[in-house]
Amino acid sequence: MAATASAADPGTAFKLLLSCPAGLPRSRVSVKFGQSFDRIPHPDAALEESISEIWNQRLQWNPSLYNGTKFRYGGHAVHYKDDSKEEYCVLLHLGLTDYRTFVGTNLNPLWENFLVPSEDDSVRCQHMSNPLGNGAIVETSDQKIIVLQRSHNVGEFPGYYVFPGGHSEPEEIGIVGHQTDEENLAPLTERVSQEMFDGIIREVVEETGVPASSLTDPVFIGVSCREMNVRPTAFFFTKCDIDSTGVNELYSKAQDGYESTKLYAVTMEELRGMSQRMPGCHNGLTC
Repeated sequence: MAATASAADPGTAFKLLLSCPAGLPRSRVSVKFGQSFDRIPHPDAALEESISEIWNQRLQWNPSLYNGTKFRYGGHAVHYKDDSKEEYCVLLHLGLTDYRTFVGTNLNPLWENFLVPSEDDSVRCQHMSNPLGNGAIVETSDQKIIVLQRSHNVGEFPGYYVFPGGHSEPEEIGIVGHQTDEENLAPLTERVSQEMFDGIIREVVEETGVPASSLTDPVFIGVSCREMNVRPTAFFFTKCDIDSTGVNELYSKAQDGYESTKLYAVTMEELRGMSQRMPGCHNGLTC
């Protein structure tokens, strides 16, 4: 299910780790959450030390940086619901990481040194932070796709086009670390699975200003990875019952509007034309 694409701008190159083009509802997507999917420290002590060095440099430049906890993408598994093999389900493997480690590994100028030679992406990236981002293809009632242009104040890919998104947040469901109480693992795993879907709706609402009530239940359409610094993003599809004019009006009131400078409502053909200015983890969804 993996596919790759390169581009003239290395930041736009991507690899599709998982593609579910028909879209999977919440009932067919679940999470296996545990410490076994956390990052493994690199055996090179100097490389590990560079994580703290880079984070401290970033703090000097921007003392307001917050080292928040994130879900770490550790791979996935695909299985069929029954012997008929008519419907498959996806199991996302998630651990925990944090923003500091993301800055010190994925955004490290030496990020490629953290990689392990392997065809298995979970092994190849075992020393990376790899927080799982999220993004949504939002279709308006007049069949346009919502795209945002990033502000020039953001740290990554300023001025590029992106889909609404961000991260599902462990702290939203009370997770600050791993627990060892096995009796509570099942309900905890269920909460993490639900947060994958709740989190993307929350991000769309915050970044575009559309009310949650205007959006259909999202369906999961895959995981795309940026070739440069191997950042993974889970993508979803949802429809909005507001037309593109109405969405643009609401955008001016969006809570996270400062992260972007403009909202575009575009056709699929126009979207493909924007792909050369999309980060790879988002660009994968335009193909």
